[in-house]
Amino acid sequence: MEEWLKSAVVFLSHIIELVGSLVIAFALLTFIYRFIISHLGVKPHRGNIELRVKFGSYLTLALELLLGADILVTAVAPTWNDIGKLAAIAAVRTVLNYFLERDLKAWEKEKQQENDLNQKVIEDSRV
Repeated sequence: MEEWLKSAVVFLSHIIELVGSLVIAFALLTFIYRFIISHLGVKPHRGNIELRVKFGSYLTLALELLLGADILVTAVAPTWNDIGKLAAIAAVRTVLNYFLERDLKAWEKEKQQENDLNQKVIEDSRV
């Protein structure tokens, strides 16, 4: 019974790792598409902050999936190598989340300033 459980957990962790890899692939393709569209002038170029924030959000999701998969494997067969890998992924995720949060705040501030300016132009045009 115990061997079956270990095998099932390892299999589940491989599925979760596959999903995490697919999220990264999707994020990269989405980023490339939006980057090309914005820089070819098809859509107005609003800067790279929005692209970075969205890409970073996908990467954060993927890292959480990979961390979950590693937690599963570590729970059934912990080795120092697995624990070190888990700690490294957790550290990378923490740093990525910090910078993502900072970029998100800057992006929101930029959008708010743009909205305030648009509102002022609308009010001035009514006068």
